[in-house]
Amino acid sequence: MSRKKLIAANWKLNPSSREEAIDLIENIKIGLKNIDVEENINLTFCLPFIYLELIKNSLKDTPFKIGAQNCYFEEKGAFTGEISALMLKNLGIDYVILGHSERRSLFNESSEIINKKISVALKNNLLPILCVGETLKEKEMGITEEIILSQLEESLAYINCNGENVIIAYEPVWAIGTGKTCSSEDANTICKLIRSKLADLYNSSIAEKTLILYGGSVKSSTIKEQMKQTDIDGALVGGASLIADEFVQLVNNC
Repeated sequence: MSRKKLIAANWKLNPSSREEAIDLIENIKIGLKNIDVEENINLTFCLPFIYLELIKNSLKDTPFKIGAQNCYFEEKGAFTGEISALMLKNLGIDYVILGHSERRSLFNESSEIINKKISVALKNNLLPILCVGETLKEKEMGITEEIILSQLEESLAYINCNGENVIIAYEPVWAIGTGKTCSSEDANTICKLIRSKLADLYNSSIAEKTLILYGGSVKSSTIKEQMKQTDIDGALVGGASLIADEFVQLVNNC
C-alpha cells in the first residue's frame, strides 16, 4: 500500500538563540517555497521546548507541523524541569519524539519508561515517534534483531496502535552523529523486520499502515536511495536539518 512519506527534523539541543532559530526556519521556508511539499510528504520540526511556540507561530501559514523532542509520563505535579504531554497538547504541538537513543543512553530511559510516555502522549492526542536502534557493540555481537524486537515489544506493551497513531523510527546508534550511514538495503531489512513484528503484535493491516522512518546521519546525498526502499517511509533527520540549504535539498530529493 502507499504510505505518505514523513520527514521529521530533530534540532536536538540547537540552535543557541531565538534569533538563530528564526533565521534557520525562515531560510528553510524560503527554500521550500517552490517545492510541492504538502502534496508529496509530511514535514515536521521537532524542537527544543523553548522554541516550540516561537517556531509554531512562524509556520502558521505553512503545511508544516511542530514536534517536541520528549515529554514526561505524568501530566502535572512535583517534577521539576519536566514538560508534560498535556502542556504540549495545550500548545498545539503535533508530534513528540520518544525513546531516542540519546534519551536511552544519556538519561537512562528504559523501554518501560518510554512505554509510559507513549501512553500519555496518545492520551493527549500527540503523535509519538518511537525510536529503536542498536549500539555498535550490539551490532558487533550480532544481536541487532534481538535488541530491536525487544525495544519494540517493551515500548509498545499495552499500547493500542491502529497504524496511524504511532510512528516508528529505526536509528542505528552507531550511525547517529558519526557520519556513518547504514546502507539503504540493511536499513530496509530492519524496517521490514519492524513491520513484521508489528504484524505479530497487532495485525498485518496495522503493520502495513504504520510509518517506519530511518534515522542516522541522513543527508541529501543519501535520502534518494533510502526513500526507494520498500519499507522506509521517511527519515528522522538530525544534523542536516540545522543547515538550511542542505535540509531543503534533502526534502527536494525526497
